[in-house]
Amino acid sequence: MKKILLTLIMLVSLTNAADVYTTFIVKADKDANLAFIASGIVNKIYVTVGSKVKKGEILAELQNSDIKAMLEVAKTTYKYAQKDYERQLKIKSLIDEAKFDAVANKYESAKNQLAYQQALYNKTFLKAPFTGVIYDKEIEIGDAVSGMMLRTAFKIQSGSKRKLLLSFDQKNRKLVKVGDLFQYKLDGDTKKYSAKISKVYPRANLQDRKINAEVKADNFLPGLFGDGYIHTQTQAKK
Repeated sequence: MKKILLTLIMLVSLTNAADVYTTFIVKADKDANLAFIASGIVNKIYVTVGSKVKKGEILAELQNSDIKAMLEVAKTTYKYAQKDYERQLKIKSLIDEAKFDAVANKYESAKNQLAYQQALYNKTFLKAPFTGVIYDKEIEIGDAVSGMMLRTAFKIQSGSKRKLLLSFDQKNRKLVKVGDLFQYKLDGDTKKYSAKISKVYPRANLQDRKINAEVKADNFLPGLFGDGYIHTQTQAKK
């Protein structure tokens, strides 16, 4: 008798639970526009559209022979300033304090100049911020780029990880919660999929006044769209 009663309670709960109709678009889990933050001429390009890249991999570089030369000068200056500092440090108690301070200042200045030149050199390389796939390329060898006016060089997206950006009527904003089950299908595909809501946005979309939510997915082509129903645990109002 108790089992029958529990079953009836569950059926009533499911019947009263609100199903929220939702449309969605497939997006890459990570997506970024990449640009050089230094000025110069594009000297080398190592990837193209469709290239799979790893985080930190060099995608392109600017002409940097002058900056590299300055970096080598800074390395040499630092090397000898460090040696002088270490020699003077051993006899610090025997020499004039002002003389030691001058040596220490020269050493610190050389170290800072080396760090600065290294930073300038590093900026001539454009690297992948995460592992993914290049899906757009907007530069060619010989192009001029400016750090003052950023220009997109590549567009990169995560390789297989996707998210579905859901959009539903704002009147249902209090019904949908993280963890609710979303059952859906892609436009033109009869196969049905299901996943749990991973994120609900805390504000309405300014363009259409709808609420957005996200669902994690894999391997779908970004840009596809579809629809489905969110099976909420919230009792529908009568």
